[in-house]
Amino acid sequence: MVEKKVVPKHLRKYTAEQHYDYYSAINHSVWRYVMRQNHHLLKDTAHEAYTDGLKASSISIEKIPNVDEMNESLAPFGWGAATIDGFIPGVAFFEFQAKGILPVVNEIRKLENVLYTPAPDIIHEAAGHAPILADPEYSAFVKRFGEIGMKALATKEEHDHFEAVRTYSNLLEKGDATEDQIEAAKQKVNECEGKITDLSEAQIVGRFYWWTVEFGLVGDLDDPKIYGAGLLSSVGEGANALSDQVEKIPFDMEKVINTGFDITKPQPHLFVCKDFKQLLDAAEEFAKTMSFVKGGTESLDKAVRSANTATAVYSSGLQVTGVFNEILKDEHGEAKYLKTNGKTALAVDDQQLEGHSTDTHADGFGSPIGWLKGIESPLEDLTESELSDLGIITGERAELIFESGVQVSGQVNEIVRHQDKVILISFTDCSVKDGDDILFAPEWGTFDMAVGSEILSVFAGAADGENYHTAEEQETPIPEPEQLELNELYSQVRTIRENGTTDLQNQLEPIAKELQDKHQKDWLLRLEIFELLKNNSPHSSLIDRVKTELESLKNENEEFETLIERGLKIA
Repeated sequence: MVEKKVVPKHLRKYTAEQHYDYYSAINHSVWRYVMRQNHHLLKDTAHEAYTDGLKASSISIEKIPNVDEMNESLAPFGWGAATIDGFIPGVAFFEFQAKGILPVVNEIRKLENVLYTPAPDIIHEAAGHAPILADPEYSAFVKRFGEIGMKALATKEEHDHFEAVRTYSNLLEKGDATEDQIEAAKQKVNECEGKITDLSEAQIVGRFYWWTVEFGLVGDLDDPKIYGAGLLSSVGEGANALSDQVEKIPFDMEKVINTGFDITKPQPHLFVCKDFKQLLDAAEEFAKTMSFVKGGTESLDKAVRSANTATAVYSSGLQVTGVFNEILKDEHGEAKYLKTNGKTALAVDDQQLEGHSTDTHADGFGSPIGWLKGIESPLEDLTESELSDLGIITGERAELIFESGVQVSGQVNEIVRHQDKVILISFTDCSVKDGDDILFAPEWGTFDMAVGSEILSVFAGAADGENYHTAEEQETPIPEPEQLELNELYSQVRTIRENGTTDLQNQLEPIAKELQDKHQKDWLLRLEIFELLKNNSPHSSLIDRVKTELESLKNENEEFETLIERGLKIA
């Protein structure tokens, strides 16, 4: 039996109950319209895993999927699914994927946003991302990219921009905000965006993800197949992706990460990879450029710029997780002392060290980096006798002078080792100085000194997320029933379609009459009525009347014309 995926405790604060029974009949009709369009248009142009993957992942064309059922159905592919409530931070989003859990947004786009939704929705996540995960090579790429993406460092300005975009997007999608609120939120987005000047790791990761997982093509340059979720879930863009209007460019990692994108417009070009192994190989090459592989002073500086939780890994293996606020440097510009602000935890091998939780280091942490003066081996590699020769003995006073000039003087309280390396030395009655600057005073308590000659890795997020983060879960608001009268009409038509009837025209007549009287601008239910009649009662007098109303609605605006024309084509 294949084991279902379970969301780790520290990620549960981003999850939400689906409340499946609260999806309205209109919601299901929106899902059905988009899925029928996409299946019809993409069945021959999407990657071969798409159609089979829809069935395998418990995704029906007729109704919104139940994410609990998806979680079970994806298990044979090494995946699961969890419902989330809208935008979540990139670090968390990628960690879900790294752990083989597809985050599926709880909400579905409104009827007026069928062609484009300003916020993530279940159509994009479930119908776009899930099916192709049935392909083993693609699945491996997405998981590995999740592992890489979750470690990407962003700047504080980007974190602020993310929050502004999330607020703006939610106001637009929920539809109950005033014009002043929307305008203020839009101005905040622009203000935050204007403050972003550097191209961070997170932005580069975003470009890689956009041009592959979201808008990627695979196969022959002259006859590629669609695999990107943004194309597989878009009524308009997926159909246009393979046309001559969109330039096809051979996949090249350097070109991809140096190509920006505009989420508000159709893509003018798309990248075509030969196969999914090419993506996996490119991801591994890309990883070598990131701070979690490179480490060093430059990476620590990026952690400071992020002003968010990050982890620095000493060469001993000790991991320091916190918000880095200052890096002291030597005369060569290399880091010699790091500082965090606020709750900090110490870990090794991604497991929190006993006695070194955020409770212990609630007000921050500081420690030197580098070699001891006049010592030929790194401090972390010294044996008990070598430490003893230097006067570093538990219960005795010791004085450590680093090549950088940092001095540590105090009574050795504990020496902590892990896999034959010294990772931590704790001092009491300790003072730490850098020239005339006092970095730690005896009255501040115990000084826990991280041991390591260099910083090998720096990455976003916590080493041991389960213990560092508060395991809070949020309540999902129960949605308000939308347009009760109209929804009831949609529900009646859905029941007729699912259960069948011997008297179709008489059952649909009063529904069509009420549409005429009270819901003159609703095109989707008229389309469903037309479809039912066309398939089951093509000579009905009602079919011509509904068709005339649809033709009239096409003149309302360009979007109505596109949606109705495509619906009639499939019907």
